[in-house]
Amino acid sequence: MDSSLIDAINQYGFPIVAAMGLGYFVYYVWRWVTTEIKPVLGQASSTLVALIDRIRMLDNDMIRLTQKIQMVLELKEQYEKVTGKSFNLDIDEIEKVIDTDYQKPGRKKRNVQK
Repeated sequence: MDSSLIDAINQYGFPIVAAMGLGYFVYYVWRWVTTEIKPVLGQASSTLVALIDRIRMLDNDMIRLTQKIQMVLELKEQYEKVTGKSFNLDIDEIEKVIDTDYQKPGRKKRNVQK
C-alpha cells in the first residue's frame, strides 16, 4: 500500500477515506455517462424516432391497400351479381393489357414488378 493512503487513514479515519473514495468513484461514473453514453443515447433516440415514423407510414400504406383490395372485391361481387358472369382475370392477362396499353405512341411503358 501507499504510505500516503495509510497516513490519510491514520489522520482522518477509515470511514472518511472510504467515503471520499466512493465519492470519487461516483464522480468518475457520472462524468463517463454524461460525456460518452448520453450523446450515443441521443443519436439512438433520433434513429428510433425515424424508424417509428417509417413503420407508421408503412402501416398506413398497408391499411390503404387493404381498403382498396376490399373495395375491388366488393365491386367484383356486385358485378357478378348484376351480370351473372364470373369475373376471373389472371395476373398475366392484366400485365399483358397494361403492357399493350402503355406501348401506344406517346405513352411510357410501366415497369411491372413480379
